Amino acid sequence: MLVQQEYNQYSIQDHEVWAVLYKRQYAKVADVAYYKFKWGLDQLQLNDQKIPDFNEINKRLKRLTGWQIYAVPGLISNAYFFNKMFTREFGTTTWIRKMEELDYLEEPDMFHDVFGHIPLLTDTRITDFLYELAALAVKHLDKEDVIEAIARVYWYTIEFGLVNENGLTKIYGAGILSSIGETEYSLSDVAVHVPFETKKIINTPYIKDRFQANYFVLEDFDQLKDAAKELNHFFSSLY
Repeated sequence: MLVQQEYNQYSIQDHEVWAVLYKRQYAKVADVAYYKFKWGLDQLQLNDQKIPDFNEINKRLKRLTGWQIYAVPGLISNAYFFNKMFTREFGTTTWIRKMEELDYLEEPDMFHDVFGHIPLLTDTRITDFLYELAALAVKHLDKEDVIEAIARVYWYTIEFGLVNENGLTKIYGAGILSSIGETEYSLSDVAVHVPFETKKIINTPYIKDRFQANYFVLEDFDQLKDAAKELNHFFSSLY
């Protein structure tokens, strides 16, 4: 399951793809991402010059929140994902898209994982939430309804979440932050913004082949803590 980031194997074009993606996406999200996102990029010293080295990221990330990233070949099982997250480790792909695939991929590549997700791991409000989701998941890996509920909460927060910040709606979900199209769409007048509600989220299937039909908006990040408690209470009483 685990692989290594063979850093010296990245081609000149791979680094160029990273640079193009980083420059245009940073310009797009700089004013609409929640404030800790840009702080996280700075703390991890991510930039548009070259593909980041996972070893260097881990040195900085470990000091900030105690989390680490590990390399994976692609999509992994829920069991593996949650077990690793329970030990404060987050999986990251090592491959990067081609220049002709800049705008759309069927599955996440390194740009999505590193640019979108890893800066969030510098924020303890998010890492605490991830740990609580993982702690619940590892207790119920044999129960499909629990894992599906957790996956939906993860999807509508960590992947496609929005948050109110100083009276403005800002992006914190990695799936939006790493997508130029969804960055624009999620904050447009046609996007449907819904107040964050855990029960409604677990009854909302996720969408993988188009922009989201609904974006759940946090009033503040304390709601993530409350959501984890609600899930834990509900499934603990059910089982």
